[in-house]
This record gives sequence, C-alpha cells and structure tokens, in this order.
Amino acid sequence: MATVKELKATARPKSGKGAARAERRAGRVPGVIYGNNQPPTSISVDDAELRQRILAGRFLTTIYDIELDGKKHRVIPRDFHLDPVRDFPIHVDFMRLGEGATIRVSVPLHIQKAEASPGVKRGGTVNIVTHTIDLECAVDNIPQFIEADVSGLEISHSLHLSDIKLPAGVKSLAREDVTLVTIVPPSGYAEELKAAAAAAAGAAAPAAGAAPAAGAPAAAAAPAAGAAPAAGAKAPAGGGDKKK
Repeated sequence: MATVKELKATARPKSGKGAARAERRAGRVPGVIYGNNQPPTSISVDDAELRQRILAGRFLTTIYDIELDGKKHRVIPRDFHLDPVRDFPIHVDFMRLGEGATIRVSVPLHIQKAEASPGVKRGGTVNIVTHTIDLECAVDNIPQFIEADVSGLEISHSLHLSDIKLPAGVKSLAREDVTLVTIVPPSGYAEELKAAAAAAAGAAAPAAGAAPAAGAPAAAAAPAAGAAPAAGAKAPAGGGDKKK
C-alpha cells in the first residue's frame, strides 16, 4: 500500500492572476484540484510546507489527503511551477483519485549492489542512462522507486528494462529494450586492451617459429650421414695392392 500523507490547504474563493499574486504575498502558493469527473477547486497551500515536501523528494508520486470544508480529497500532485529566477514554487496542481483508479507515474531508478559489480571492481563507473521509469499502476500501489541490481555487470555491459522485475500489478510504459544502466570503462582502458592484444600476438610469433628449431638435429644429421664414404676411404687405401 502506498503511504498517504496529510497536506494542509485552504479554499481560494477567488481565481485569476491578481488573486494568485495576493496569495503569494501572504506566504501561500495557489493551486488547483481537478479530475474524477468533478469541477476544479481552487486552493492555496503554505509556501514553507510545500517547499519542504518538494525538496524531500518523491513529491509527484506521493498520495495526499487534503481536507476542504470538512471533506477530504485524496489527490496526487501532477505538476508544480517554480519561479524562473528565485526558484520557489508559484503554483501546484493536484489530481483527484477515485477509488480503484489507475494512474501513470514516473518513478525514480535506484541502483543496487554497485560495489559488487566486477566492472566496477576493475575501475569502471556506473552510468545511469534512465533516471526514471514511466509506470501504470493502481493509486494504492505506487512504488516509491524501482531497484536495478548491477552486481553482475562487467565493463561495457548494460542493464535493460527487461532485465529487472517490476512489482506485482505494475506495468511499464517504456520499451523493454530501453537501456537503464551501463558500466563505463576507465580512462585508458581501450589502450590497455590494445597493448595486451599486441603483447599476446608478439608472444605467439616465436612460439610458431619454434618448430623448425626443434628439427635442427635432423638437419645436422645430414653431414654425418655423408661421412660414411670418408670413413670407408681406407678400404681403397688398404686394398691398394695391384697385380704387377
């Protein structure tokens, strides 16, 4: 079950740019609740509290109960706008969640067991290619994150979406072959591979030429075989008696 948190808000009787600016001057952030076949409701939330919720992380995947006029609205944040200069929230949108509804959310990817990766042990670096995964799931079954175990990755190897197991009842909206993580080789790794290949090739060359050297005694035996007539040269000398 997803954790449901409380968020304080007040109804905004007026809408429009002027009313929104007045809310901001009062230290509040204007917002709206919409969806579930009901008319939109203008609200405002405390600026400091909203900042804290956003900075805490997972704001857009957290379910909230907002109480207005004695009625609780179960919602999920769908968007928030930041001031382009001062970087603080200036508007927030919430979507009502009906009972048993499904929703599409972007969930962060968390890397697990990077220190056990043989590629990392050899100096490689974990490179997160896809930081979030788009999912479809029930509103009460939103995962806080998706785990990616990279303990089996070597240098230059990758982990794809099809390699991980999603929680029950959660469907991915991305392609199964999308790359999530790769192990990037360390600096100079390509040169090391080339040097190792050259050294292996150089070591193999003398070994290949060693066969004729092993047959060298056979070649040396050839003169020895030709020495037989020289040894038998005594025969003519010894048998040189000629009849006179």
